[in-house]
Amino acid sequence: MSPRARKSRATTPRRPPARRRTRRPAKRRQGAEDRLLGPLIAVVPAVALVVAVVNWLPAHWWVLLALGVLALLAGGAWLHHKQQTARWEAVRARGLRYGLAQLDALHHSRFEEAVRDLMRRDGCPDAVRVGGGGDLGADVKATDPYGRRWVIQCKHRRDGLAGSAVGTPDLQVLNGTARQVHGADVAVLVTNGRVTAPAVVFARQQRLHVVDRHTLGAWAAGSRPLWELLKTVPPPRRPTALS
Repeated sequence: MSPRARKSRATTPRRPPARRRTRRPAKRRQGAEDRLLGPLIAVVPAVALVVAVVNWLPAHWWVLLALGVLALLAGGAWLHHKQQTARWEAVRARGLRYGLAQLDALHHSRFEEAVRDLMRRDGCPDAVRVGGGGDLGADVKATDPYGRRWVIQCKHRRDGLAGSAVGTPDLQVLNGTARQVHGADVAVLVTNGRVTAPAVVFARQQRLHVVDRHTLGAWAAGSRPLWELLKTVPPPRRPTALS
């Protein structure tokens, strides 16, 4: 070999040896297999139990019959209890009466519930109390037997007539939301206290109804439904057995 060839061979860099590919550890494969086997181990006993029950039932058909009879008895008892409860609720509602002293002693939320119950007594089964934060002027909503939608705002005064009077601002809130927001046909403010003269005038101008202490006393005593105690109530929305 010539000196030039030896020099060229000496200066040529050597390539690093190729790395061998390492295989994945067997532990990963084992973990995957364990994850697959876990559900299978849980399913096998369940399938075996189902098969055993299917094989056992034909020879013990009376068990299915007994279970069916028990289910029918339980369903009948539940239905009877529900019907009995509804009958008692109807009886209680028809006989519901409040004195003004009782209404004065209520918490304001209980007063709203009392107004709801009086509407139910008079034939409004869908009457609900919606009072609370963000009620937008509606404490009670109901639909009467004539199809009219009632929106009621309640103003409770623990001191009755001696409490602060309901003024025009309270009626302005009702006037701004009852029809536009809640779709009321009849917008009502109910109070066990007194109402200022300007508020009464405003209510008349805006076709709002005010149930003051006197009217509330007659209504709560059960003499007549509220729509018979108020003047100029809108006509029925649809023909009914009562119209």
